[in-house]
Amino acid sequence: MGSRYQVDDDPLARMLAPPPNETAEQKEARLRVEAEARQRSDKIDEQIKAERAAMKKNKPVKVLLLGQSESGKSTTLKNFQLSYCQDQWEAERVSWRMVIQLNLVRGINAILDVLSSELSGPAPPGADSDISDDDDDTTGMHPVYGSALLTSKHRLLKLRLAPLRTVQRDLELTIGIQAGDDMSDVTIGTSPPGSPILGPGGKKQEFFVRSATTWKKEHSHSRSELSGRRSKEVQMRETADILAGCAEDMLAVWQDAGIRELLVRKGIRMESTPGFFLNDIRRIASRHYIPTNDDVVRARLRTLGVQEHKIKLNKGPATGSDWYIYDVGGSRTQRMAWYPYFDDCDAIIFLAPINCFDERLTEDRRVNRLEDSYMLWRAVISSKLLAKTSIVLFLNKCDLLKEKLQSGVRIKDHVHSYGDRPNEVEHAVKYFGSHFKEILRKYSPEPRPFRVHHTSVVDTEATAVTLSVVEEGILREHLQRADLL
Repeated sequence: MGSRYQVDDDPLARMLAPPPNETAEQKEARLRVEAEARQRSDKIDEQIKAERAAMKKNKPVKVLLLGQSESGKSTTLKNFQLSYCQDQWEAERVSWRMVIQLNLVRGINAILDVLSSELSGPAPPGADSDISDDDDDTTGMHPVYGSALLTSKHRLLKLRLAPLRTVQRDLELTIGIQAGDDMSDVTIGTSPPGSPILGPGGKKQEFFVRSATTWKKEHSHSRSELSGRRSKEVQMRETADILAGCAEDMLAVWQDAGIRELLVRKGIRMESTPGFFLNDIRRIASRHYIPTNDDVVRARLRTLGVQEHKIKLNKGPATGSDWYIYDVGGSRTQRMAWYPYFDDCDAIIFLAPINCFDERLTEDRRVNRLEDSYMLWRAVISSKLLAKTSIVLFLNKCDLLKEKLQSGVRIKDHVHSYGDRPNEVEHAVKYFGSHFKEILRKYSPEPRPFRVHHTSVVDTEATAVTLSVVEEGILREHLQRADLL
């Protein structure tokens, strides 16, 4: 047990030992062969090392878009596609025509819902109960029940625009839109997403498509599918004809002073709802309407489930690299689906809409939307799974924040800690940003850089510049983790 192996007892040592009685010439030849073998071995090792490095370098960059519902995640994804996937973008752009038409029609129908409710209300004191409802009265001078500013002209407009209910239903069926889980009290004329029409006790939910829905894809060329395509094209022409025929009446509804006063009195700001196209009625209601890039970016279509998009960057420092961008649902019921995507994540772009300091969550009217963003931000940056993950914060919807402040809404009336700071965009953005920074400092498992951008992601040109900066930073950190810098 105490003996040790000798060299002569080791088969490998015997094999590698020089032969006995080796001459000088034989030794030189042996050493030359061994040197050549070492060179080949070293070359193979270098090749393996280079291949491993290339695998690390070519590993796709994984980016998550996080934030509450209607924070701008899908719009940010569209900007990525517009900036880096032009061919795919152009192929899909025309498909968005139906969605944009639906956004427009739903906006008008939402106003008509409010108008109907007002017209069916109790008669104001002293109202004449013998007012005629004859369609021949086109002067619009006879007041009707509900509001002194609403007349029989408004009732006639409502009747003329009744076909838009059918248009909305047909568009929803064609796109593959589904209703929410609890839709017992939702009519076809449901309110636009995020609309204040949804009262504190309302259960109306926004329509959606599932992530597996293929409404943007072209049909194949089988006989049955060609027939389906022709039917779809016929429907699209019919939709365009109806919208063109209703264009003047839609414009009359949107520009009417009485209806505008009614919306203000109800606290409804159509301009702040996602998918707002009421200022583009003439253009979109044209028979020959083709969506612009800005139209597609602004279009609203809620998608339920996680969307994975592979993008091969064709410009910038990351040219040629593959990026996987995940757009996950932001409503409270969908947030548990985030966690499986945290593993092996390179970066998170967190979108916080800062125009919503005076708004409530659609899914829980007790919760302020800005406070919800703070809580969500805290949950993300405190996650140990994301301790090494790069996080970029977009303080989004600065354009809508500016409009809201200019309309007279005061931040301090809703955010008491804002105090007597100026009610201006620059000061508001700085204040909200400092709060996010403080949460990061307090709850992050370890110190990390804080990168924040003030964004309005519906502005495609400005967002393209922001994304180029974000792309470079994410790529640098991705390569650092791969030990290539």
